[in-house]
Amino acid sequence: MATTPVEVKKTVPAPTTPDTWRSFRTEMDRLFDRFSNGFGMPSLRRMFDVDVPFRFETALTMPNPAIDVTEDADAYKLTAELPGMAESDIEVALTDDMLTIKGEKKQEQEKKEKNYYLSERSFGSFRRSFALPDGVDRDKIGAEFAKGVLTVTLPKAAEAKVEPKKIAVKAAA
Repeated sequence: MATTPVEVKKTVPAPTTPDTWRSFRTEMDRLFDRFSNGFGMPSLRRMFDVDVPFRFETALTMPNPAIDVTEDADAYKLTAELPGMAESDIEVALTDDMLTIKGEKKQEQEKKEKNYYLSERSFGSFRRSFALPDGVDRDKIGAEFAKGVLTVTLPKAAEAKVEPKKIAVKAAA
């Protein structure tokens, strides 16, 4: 039996990049869209989110914050976690049927000690746009920011609050 050493090549897993996550999210959105369309429900992605065909990213671009969209009888709510930001760093604007949330984060740190000097700076910005669904009362849209969480409330207009009529289901003879 020969005892020749054999070189073992180790494979390195593919690095996880924002593009990998974006691709994963797109596939999950597509899966949920296919599922929900079977029930005649509109796609939340098509109802709210506006896909930007080209996005230029630089080292100064923050990743887009995840935004939760919920609906109840009275309003739609968009909730975004924006840690480390202040209300002065955030802008919410309404143009025609588009609600845009923008933010810019600037962080600087400087420490001077006897044996060292530390200076760090980081900057970044994000922008998310949403197409408003029908039936939103544009004059009553409000935004609140507390403890790093932005909540935008989109109240429904009176005509959009009509309760659905229940139809009795009878057994066939």
